[in-house]
Parts: sequence; C-alpha cells; structure tokens
Amino acid sequence: MARNFPTLSPQLPCRTRRANLVYLTAVAALCGLFYFLGIWQHSADTSAAVFSREASPSVPCIPQLRNRNRPIVPDFAAHHRAEDLLPADESVPSFPACPSNFSEYTPCEDVQRSLRFDRDRLMYRERHCPDESEKLTCRIPAPHGYKLPFRWPESRQRAWFANVPHKELTVEKKNQNWVRFEGGRFIFPGGGTMFPNGADAYIDDIGKLINLEDGSIRTALDTGCGVASWGAYLLSRNIQAMSFAPRDTHEAQVQFALERGVPALLGVFASKRLPYPSRAFDMAHCSRCLIPWGQSDGLYLMEIDRVLRPGGYWILSGPPINWQRHWKGWKRTRDDLKAEQDKIEAVASSLCWKKLVQVGDIAVWQKPTNHIHCKAGRKVVKFPPFCPSRDPDLAWYTTMDACLTQLPQVSDVREVAGGGLAKWPERLNSVPPRVREGGVDGVTGERFREDSEVWKKRVWHYKSLDYQLADKGRYRNLLDMNAFLGGLAASLVDDPVWVMNVVPVEAPVNTLGVIYERGFIGTYQNWCEAMSTYPRTYDFIHANAVFSLYKDRCKMGDILLEMDRILRPEGSIIFRDDVDVLVKIKSIIDGMQYDTRIADHEKGPHEREKILLASKLYWTAAAAAAAEEKHAESMAD
Repeated sequence: MARNFPTLSPQLPCRTRRANLVYLTAVAALCGLFYFLGIWQHSADTSAAVFSREASPSVPCIPQLRNRNRPIVPDFAAHHRAEDLLPADESVPSFPACPSNFSEYTPCEDVQRSLRFDRDRLMYRERHCPDESEKLTCRIPAPHGYKLPFRWPESRQRAWFANVPHKELTVEKKNQNWVRFEGGRFIFPGGGTMFPNGADAYIDDIGKLINLEDGSIRTALDTGCGVASWGAYLLSRNIQAMSFAPRDTHEAQVQFALERGVPALLGVFASKRLPYPSRAFDMAHCSRCLIPWGQSDGLYLMEIDRVLRPGGYWILSGPPINWQRHWKGWKRTRDDLKAEQDKIEAVASSLCWKKLVQVGDIAVWQKPTNHIHCKAGRKVVKFPPFCPSRDPDLAWYTTMDACLTQLPQVSDVREVAGGGLAKWPERLNSVPPRVREGGVDGVTGERFREDSEVWKKRVWHYKSLDYQLADKGRYRNLLDMNAFLGGLAASLVDDPVWVMNVVPVEAPVNTLGVIYERGFIGTYQNWCEAMSTYPRTYDFIHANAVFSLYKDRCKMGDILLEMDRILRPEGSIIFRDDVDVLVKIKSIIDGMQYDTRIADHEKGPHEREKILLASKLYWTAAAAAAAEEKHAESMAD
C-alpha cells in the first residue's frame, strides 16, 4: 500500500522572512559598531593605554603597553616548575662527598663491623648493616682516574685498573690464569683453579656430561665464584649465572666480576638462607669453592637442594673429587680426602639425589623431579627429616634448618613437582608454572600476558627518552628495584644487557620465583638497607613505585644515597611513580650532581604517574677533595 507523506512548501511564510531580515540587520549593525570601536581604541597610544588600564585587570606575565613599532617576542620560558609544588617549609637534605677512602664502601659487608660478630660458621661474613647512628650521609666517590668500562663482550676480557685498583689477585692467582695486569688494565684469560685451559674448555667438558645446548638449562648458581669466569662464558650459551662470593682476603673478586659485566653479588654460606626462592636454578656449581659441604650434617647441600628446581643438577669439581690423583698437590692425606667425599656422597643420597657421573675432576648429581620415592624411603632413612610447613621461598634473614625442603605434591611419579618448565627461549613468554598453578595471589595467565605487553610499550617509551638506553651496548649491568614479573628484563632480552631483578621483601606479592621460571635471575632486598654489592655496580637503575612502597618505612634520602652508591658515573636512573613523589625525589637528587627532568607517562600527560629521568654526572674522589678544599678556603676568607 502506498503511503502519502505530507509535502513541505518551498515558500517560507511572509512573517518569517521579515523576522530574518530584522535579525540580519541587527547583526550587521553590531559588527560595524565593534569594528569602529577597535579603530578608535588603536588610533592613539595614549588613549589606548588609558582604555586598556580601565577595561582590563593587570596580568604580570603580559606587557600592558604595546608599541606598534616594536615586534612582540614570544615568551617560551616555564613559569611553573616542579620545585614550586614543594611545601615552603619542607627542607631538602644535603649530601656532601665522602672522603676518598670510602670509594669501595659496602655498608652491610664492612670488614671492621664484621669483626664484632661470631666467627662460628662464618657468621661474621654475613650481612651486618649499620644502624641508624652509623649510616653515612655522604656520597661515595669514584676513585681518581675512573673510566667508563669497556663495552660487552670486550669487557669480559678487560677492565681498567683505575676502576678496581687492586693487584693482589694478579700475584696470589698468578699460576692459575685468573687475571693479569698489563698497561693500566686487567686482562682476564678465562682461567680458574680447576680449569687451567680456560672456562670455555671447562664448560665444554661439562657439556659432555649434561645437555647445555637444548634450552633446558637457563639459570645457574655459581658458589664461591672467584672472578666469575664460569658465569661469564656461560652467557654465550644463553645461560645466566648468579655468581657470588664473600668479601674476603682475595680482594675485589666480585668487584672484578661486575666490572667485567657479569652478574654477581656478595654472599656466603653461613647460617642464613641464600636470598633466592625455592626451585630457582636449573644448575648449581662449585669449582674448588672451599665450602664444607659435608659438615653441619650437610646443611649447605640442603640449601642447594632448596634452590634447585626439580630435576636440576649440582656440579662439583676440586677437592675431594679425583682425590686419588691430586692428593699430594692439595697437601692432604688420602684418608682425609676419601672421608670428605664419602660424607658428600652420603648427604647427597639422603637428599634423594642421583649421582649421574664422575669423569676426571668433575662430578654431577641430579635432584629428583618429585618426592614420591623420597617420601617412601624416609620410612627407612630418617635423616634429614622433611621441613615443617614453612614457606620455602622465605629467604631474607631466614635461618637455614637441617631439613629437606618438600617439593609440591604430585599424583604420579612421572610428574614434575610444581609444574614442568618450557625450554629457553619459549620459557620467556610461556605462562610460568607458579602462575599456571595459581600459586601467586592476584596473578593469572591473562594478567601475566598483559603485563608483558605493557612493558614492551614502556621500554619503547624509555628508549625514546633516554638515548643511552637506546644505544645498544652503552649499558651492560641493569638493576630493576621492583621487578614484579620481570617485564622490564623480558623487554630488553635482545639487548646486550643483564638485569638484576629485585623483589622487595615488603612487596605485597612474592614474585621472584616467577622471574626465575621465566629464565631470569634476581634477589630479595629491603631497600631500607644497603645492597650486597660494591659501589658503581650498575650502569642503569629502574625504580618503579619504589618510593611509594617505602613511604613511611625509611627516609627517602637514605634510599637515594644507596642508589647513588651503586650507580656508575654517567649512568642513569628512571624513576616511575606518582608525580608528587617524583617532585620530592627531584628536589633531593638535583643536589647530588644529577641532571634531571620529569617526562610524561607513555599514555600521555593526563596520567598522575610520571617518569623522572636522572643522569649521574662524572666526578671522582680527587675532584671532590678539590671542591671541598676550595669551599673551605672561601669560608675562611
């Protein structure tokens, strides 16, 4: 059925046309009035000035009088600064330079302080941090003549003497090919006590016993690492080693490792757990590391068992392995060495480890993939008992117990406790077993994937802000102070860098185990204390919401001083936090010889979270001393 729609007349009513004509006439009259008014206003400078003063309020930043013969120069200067947001009554602390003899100060491993503590089981070499009254409030200087380290991979073989001015190891380890001094620099041939042919050849020998090439081994622990040549040469095989050694009579071992661009921390087997989660490492290694593995009922091997993943390997070379050949050179008796090896074998067996092979100077044990058979055997072998139900990932000032850490339960002997790991590099982006099994509060597989995508965008933004981070090879040693799931490290995996991923002990969720399952390394840390590392360890530091996390826990200045201590000259920091927090940080660090600027969030200027970039200026002990002398002279005048 056709519908009839009303039609509109093309003719407007006469009344409407008259109304429009009146409207147009009024608009034209008003336009003409304001046009002539404008001409009159600018017809004479005096009358214009009078009119302007009477009709307009005074605005300080805009000139009130304008001269038609003088060009107007735009003012692009900032009239609102971040510092202006600080409360007027809030004082900014000042941190002068420390004396030059503090250039290698490590607060929690200070040699003089350690002498106050018990020497039993090397407890005096553990972390012993200064109390509030002992803390330094000055900035640690670099030694005179300090230079930027060589770029990786050249740094694996070379380091400047001025950066680590110690020749003791070149004398003490002269015959073991550790390090030698040539022309103002140290040369690292890659040798070690148990690998005179070099670390590469030694790793090749290990590779004949276990598979180092298929990606099943990604993280390793090197105990008593020396100058970390083992870890340095594993890196070319896509294996990241966490190397550690105590600050001992062999001066600057860990410092040499870090100067070479190799991951390392100060640490010791004593009375406390190592600061790593359970089931972290695919492989652990000791090459003549001088740790008494059989003593204290095998306590230290029990700690190795805690941090080894199910199916992980423990490798031992040096005394007492192959004692039949070396006992004279080691200046020990056959009976003594045989008893030591028998004790190690017994402890390993009690942990349900299987000895895979012993060839020449190298022995390899493997941890079981689950504890089904081990629990059945406990009906016969009573020691060590399984640990009571205590969090196995708790490892910050946590006392070691003589017990066997229980693996997560499985229903079948072929299952891997805690879930199987993908091989590297698939492990990088696969949902980690701890997340997959629901073991991390608030973190699901979907959130894990979202976090990975977010950090790809953030790192791209960082590189657009920090040209040194974008310059591949400029930075080598990186520190992420609040790593969460390791997204920063994952987004930099193709750059020639390594990242020390820190999970603060105050973080709402313990995610360090997830970071290790992704194939990265890291440690626990309380940022109200100093880190177990030498000054000038890192080229770049990332601080994501660290100061919001530690608000009201400790002083902002103390954390900034520690960051300054462990950052190299001409290194940089990216702070990511609420804008109010960043303004306070900027007010302090501007007085610590840094160039700083606040930049917008990657999503734009409307986000409260901002980014503060801080670049540390170059200065050394001698320059600081000269500045102090000049200041003292000016005060005297």
